[in-house]
Amino acid sequence: MRISAKVDYAVRAAVQLAAADGDRPTKGDTIAQAQGIPLKFLENILSDLRHAGLVRSQRGAEGGYWLNRPAAEITVADVIRAVEGPLASVRGQRPEDIAYEGPAEPLSKVWIAVRASLRSVAEHVTLADIAAGALPEHVATLASDPEAWVTR
Repeated sequence: MRISAKVDYAVRAAVQLAAADGDRPTKGDTIAQAQGIPLKFLENILSDLRHAGLVRSQRGAEGGYWLNRPAAEITVADVIRAVEGPLASVRGQRPEDIAYEGPAEPLSKVWIAVRASLRSVAEHVTLADIAAGALPEHVATLASDPEAWVTR
């Protein structure tokens, strides 16, 4: 799986909001500076997150952004879907909607299994988990496996 800059920036911005004081909005330029995200790119990402209902905004001198739900209720998968769509697609289609012929026939099941594997992490890690530095045990276990760090 390739994690795009847009997804990386979106998750980082959302985690920054999760860690912020929820009583006041956080300015876009504050998020951009804290996370090293180009402001114009961030504004587009925050717009996507707002349209998905994950973030709310207020204009004006006292304006900025907040999470629209508690950070413990927003998963990494929610953020990915908000900015890029489904977690796993094959040529823009859902894996279960693709039929292969001959020896490639089982391939759709491979793509479905890849999606399930992504979900097993991305749907179980919340913004609150990341902001607190406390990942779910099964995710921490996966990340601590030395084989997970080997690039192939």
